[in-house]
Amino acid sequence: MDAAPRQAPRARAAATPAARRPVGAVDLTPRGDAHRPFVFLARPALYDDTTTRLRPVGAWLRPRLAAAAACAVLGLGLIGGAATGSWLTGGPDGAQSARGTYAAAGKLWHSLPVDTLFPPTLKGEGAGPGGADRTWNRVAVAPDSGCARAFDPLLRKALAPVGCQRLLRATYTDATKSHLTTVGLLFTRADAEAMRALRTRFTEEGLDRRTDLMPRTYAAPGTPAAGFGDAQRATWTLSVLPDAPVVAYAVSGFADGRPVTEPEPAADAMRTGATSAPAQAGLGNDAKGIADRVERGLRKTAAAGPEAVR
Repeated sequence: MDAAPRQAPRARAAATPAARRPVGAVDLTPRGDAHRPFVFLARPALYDDTTTRLRPVGAWLRPRLAAAAACAVLGLGLIGGAATGSWLTGGPDGAQSARGTYAAAGKLWHSLPVDTLFPPTLKGEGAGPGGADRTWNRVAVAPDSGCARAFDPLLRKALAPVGCQRLLRATYTDATKSHLTTVGLLFTRADAEAMRALRTRFTEEGLDRRTDLMPRTYAAPGTPAAGFGDAQRATWTLSVLPDAPVVAYAVSGFADGRPVTEPEPAADAMRTGATSAPAQAGLGNDAKGIADRVERGLRKTAAAGPEAVR
């Protein structure tokens, strides 16, 4: 029996599978049923279908819109702040205006009436202990003078860098006539830079809190302040103005002439819970309240310009 014819072995695949074209490649192989090649458009490489989850447009659009809005608000705020600053300082001429106000303040010692600098009556709404109202009445005004005998030697030395042009002082009593307060305005010869330097020194070195740098009182003969001397000084405040060539201060004591062995700064006497005699009597409030009101009046008049003096 003849052996069955051997079948030809199957042809082994002659070619390995064609290499996969990169995503986005164009197939230019001619085909029999068309004259033009087919073009396959790939997805953008931004996404990987196997790993990246597609998100709705709103999911990424909303945070970007919010960020843009925040930037816009911030930009408007900065612009508005700059505009407000320009308005408060007089616009581009703010520096010149400040110099004019500074110079005007330095001349007020000889151009303002005494009743404007030191009003006969000062109202202190909420200026007393616990927010009580205060009223202070002027009892004496010192002639304008130099500083030779108006300050203790150490305070005079500390103030020497700015010079002394004129010193104006007045003494007030409270409505009960139990307390006395001398308030003073020292007009210096210094420019703004020197005043800022002095202010920094007093603040950083605590010179305004030292008992050996207390201002002196003005004891006018024939008035309730006649016995208001160095020994009666109980509390004080002193401020170097940053926008005027002026040092403002006030010193308070009891009207009955009692001496005070441990004077303290007004800021300490006004602290809640302070138990010293000056604190309990509200002498710190007197010194601070009177000094603040005289100082504010000076600044207001200087800012108003020369017409306010006429």
